[in-house]
Amino acid sequence: MEKLKNFFDFRDLPRLDLGIAAAVGLALLVFPFFPFSSFAMSTVIQFLMFSLYGMGWNTIGGYGGQVDLGLAQYLGIGAYATAVSMIRWNTPFWVSMPVGVLIAIAWCSVIGYSVFRLKGHYFAIATIATSLVLKDIFEVWRFVGAARGLEIPATRFSSPDFLHLFFTQDDTYYYIILAFFFIGILYVNWFRKSRLGFQLRSIKDNEEVARSLGINVQWAKIKTYAVAVTFVSAVGSFHACYVKNIEPEDTMSLDISILIALMAMLGGAGSLWGPLIGAGILIPLKSYLKEWLGARAGLVGIDLVIYGAIIMFISAVEPRGVWGIVERIRRRKRA
Repeated sequence: MEKLKNFFDFRDLPRLDLGIAAAVGLALLVFPFFPFSSFAMSTVIQFLMFSLYGMGWNTIGGYGGQVDLGLAQYLGIGAYATAVSMIRWNTPFWVSMPVGVLIAIAWCSVIGYSVFRLKGHYFAIATIATSLVLKDIFEVWRFVGAARGLEIPATRFSSPDFLHLFFTQDDTYYYIILAFFFIGILYVNWFRKSRLGFQLRSIKDNEEVARSLGINVQWAKIKTYAVAVTFVSAVGSFHACYVKNIEPEDTMSLDISILIALMAMLGGAGSLWGPLIGAGILIPLKSYLKEWLGARAGLVGIDLVIYGAIIMFISAVEPRGVWGIVERIRRRKRA
């Protein structure tokens, strides 16, 4: 019961933060009632999905200091587990999603045992390597459609079908991923105050000191990695139902892994709100710059230049991201 209370206990956060968070949460709840375009709806769904990816990365990368650049491989595992189960055996989403999560955790336990023996850049490189190897395997594996991927036919299930997460309107998908989003925030709020959360921060500060205090460093990292993988693979399963057409390049590429890491780093790694701020900046920026500038003659690629320049500017001003700037301003006011 005490653990359950900790999910909803935000008393250590400033009232201003909670007020802003409540306003944003309310705005997200009523968003579909306003006449926004389908493009805007798609962008907000992408924001919610990448916020969840970022929350997952933040547990191991932000609180644990382990910079993982291969997390997209678990997105792919979750997406393919759901797509294959639905296409071949008509398995409901609510069954295939946990199966995908379990497969992803099993895979992360196998590679985590080895890669967590590495530190710093070597760890990041190892996560990239495992992700690229898995992507290459999927690109030649005929059972999962090889490089062409898999498509869940639009006539496979009749809409609305809550069991298979099959709808013709984006509004329903929106509220399902919004529910995941709120659950994710509550979980990370509990995680940051949990024993594992404190152990990870100790490991991040000084691994040798943490080990001397009796913390099983390797086991703490693997457990947290499983938490991060659960976030990413569960949303990967949702991704398969939402887009209905998945390929290794769209689900397991290095670009997606780096984008997931950037969400948390830009917003503020190791903070509760960091991944949400990062996703709130990068996803609309990416979508609208691509829509407005990327398709115009002579301006192909200019959206990526602007996108990169903004990231470089914020990183140069405050390496701890946007949340670091907020905390710096608060310290000045208190001084």
